[in-house]
Amino acid sequence: MTRSVILFAKPPMMGLAKTRLAHGMGKAEAQRVARLTLARTLRAATDPRWQLTLYTTPRRHLAATLGGLWPPSLARQDQAGGDLGERLTRAFDRAPHGPVLFIGADCPGLTRGLVWRAFKALQRQDTVVGPANDGGFWLYGLTKGGRAFRPPFAPVRWSSEHALADVLANRDSQAPPARLPTLIDIDTAEDWRAWSRLYSS
Repeated sequence: MTRSVILFAKPPMMGLAKTRLAHGMGKAEAQRVARLTLARTLRAATDPRWQLTLYTTPRRHLAATLGGLWPPSLARQDQAGGDLGERLTRAFDRAPHGPVLFIGADCPGLTRGLVWRAFKALQRQDTVVGPANDGGFWLYGLTKGGRAFRPPFAPVRWSSEHALADVLANRDSQAPPARLPTLIDIDTAEDWRAWSRLYSS
């Protein structure tokens, strides 16, 4: 059995990542925040107890190192086409059997301890979620086994306050999911200010 962490992240480059954030604080500052959140996420998601795979887009940046931010040893896959639900489903289909956690690079409050807590939760429950403050999620976990089923990533109103509720409504299980703490996703300048007030030292 393999424990898998699948990170969905774009390169922190102007015009590619944090475009909504750039509207509120400018492209240069948004790029800095994107690099910071991605660096924190990678530190939290890197551990010998599980296998980390980066799913990124666009494809031309698949081999990028970003000045060492993405080490050459980091396993990578192309997100390819489709909406987020299609891309998440494709990544789940490619994952080995075992517990699978999906995370993004928008939540600098993610820690290695929370990742491990999610894997432990999947030993008892079939789903674990890390809710985000905006109605989405910073982590979604489920177990891939011998039973064929479609993961619950469609239909979903992505980029809305309904995203997590829609995903949970699509599950084929009646058992309640395990829930991790609600954290702040950094999508706007106000999100960044809220996170900075809570966590910056």
